[in-house]
Amino acid sequence: MENAANRPILILHNGVIVTMDQSSRVFRDGAVVVAGDRIEAVGPSAQILRDFSHLATVDSVVDLRGRILLPGFVNTHVHTSQQLGRGIADDVDLMTWLHKRIWPYESHMTEEDSYLSTLLCGIELIRSGVTCFAEAGGQHVSGMARAVEELGLRACLAKSSMDTGDGLPANWSACSTDNCIQSQRELYTKHHNTAEGRIRIWFGLRQIMNASDQLLLKTRDAAEELKTGIHMHVAEIPYENQLVMSTRKVEHGTVTYLEKIGLLRSNLLAAHSVWLSDAEIGFFAKADVKVSHCPASAMRMLGFAPIKEMHEAGVCVSLGTDGAPSNNRMSIVDEMYLASLINKGREAYTSGTTNPTVVPAVTVLKMATIDGAKSVLWDNEIGSIEVAKKADLIVVNPFSWTMVPLHDCISSLVYCMRTENIDSVMCNGQWIMKDHKILRINEEEIVSLAIQAADALLKRAGISLPERMNYL
Repeated sequence: MENAANRPILILHNGVIVTMDQSSRVFRDGAVVVAGDRIEAVGPSAQILRDFSHLATVDSVVDLRGRILLPGFVNTHVHTSQQLGRGIADDVDLMTWLHKRIWPYESHMTEEDSYLSTLLCGIELIRSGVTCFAEAGGQHVSGMARAVEELGLRACLAKSSMDTGDGLPANWSACSTDNCIQSQRELYTKHHNTAEGRIRIWFGLRQIMNASDQLLLKTRDAAEELKTGIHMHVAEIPYENQLVMSTRKVEHGTVTYLEKIGLLRSNLLAAHSVWLSDAEIGFFAKADVKVSHCPASAMRMLGFAPIKEMHEAGVCVSLGTDGAPSNNRMSIVDEMYLASLINKGREAYTSGTTNPTVVPAVTVLKMATIDGAKSVLWDNEIGSIEVAKKADLIVVNPFSWTMVPLHDCISSLVYCMRTENIDSVMCNGQWIMKDHKILRINEEEIVSLAIQAADALLKRAGISLPERMNYL
């Protein structure tokens, strides 16, 4: 209370507080005190009101009226710069998706395009309760950073780096290994810990098929030196493993090779990780590699990731949406629902027997909160509602047709909640959405500008989409 005495205080009370702390505490009639950008106290409403409501620095007291207060969700794999490309690569295989649609699209983007795309994506992230995300890699990180600062979100931003591989656009092919590393170092210097500490800069590796050994090793060493993370697409399709086996001369594939060269470390966030052997899951667990599971995107193009086996081995697994051209929905709420159901279905398919206890609701909720925070190396400050952690919070209104009756709070949050149940979102102690209204940007204006920018971008990139119906 001494610390709170000199800072404006917000008291949120009379709500169900789902803390996601180590004890998995849930206060049926609880309250949270926010002082500045941090959580000052958590506990029963009566106790919190008694201890804090008399202080002169209390700025606001909010009656949650039985609504649910959660830590903000963490989306650990999203391409914000791909939001303007929503719908341009539906129903195609991965290599067509990449070489014929996404690379032409990304290679013709400007920094202003990336800025608008990130703003548009950010709106959807906020509306699904996301307060922190890990950018999977784009070309114009400065545009992303500008958007993140305006949105009020928290983010780990990374540039998509590639120095080899067939089919790269002409303006990417000239990128040398040293240029890839140097440009990312410059981004780190410019943007790391900016926006009130909400932005962190990571190193990005697009995938092993577009990375020389030199780039892999120099990225590993630079990230270690700067004490930051590495975001990389890993073991997405069988072809990737086959190519690594033939060109890098290892027994299985990408993960085996990354283990061999010492890239598997606790600061590696491995996206997708669908095609892993049991031994490679063991490599992940031993090195404390983090995995971002993107259920919708995986089902669309990649396959069933062995999430049950990863959890049993002790691998930290979180949730991501991937980008709009590979998912179309940037809703972590949808991913929670899919994560449990898909992995139950996979278990029935692979074992020949049903097991509804696989990847239960409480595990999924951890994947979206505290395990998401661990995956982006931020769990000392976010991911749970605990004293001294950052005030990244979401308010869920369960009193609608989507969630009533509310027999089991945790189950309902995973299996019943929709994005429209999320009333308000706070990041770093500041409301960024209140009563369904995005506060820091003009949503209508952004949507209008994004439509114009997307049309112009597709024309520049020369992307034409097949007509699926007989349009008249």
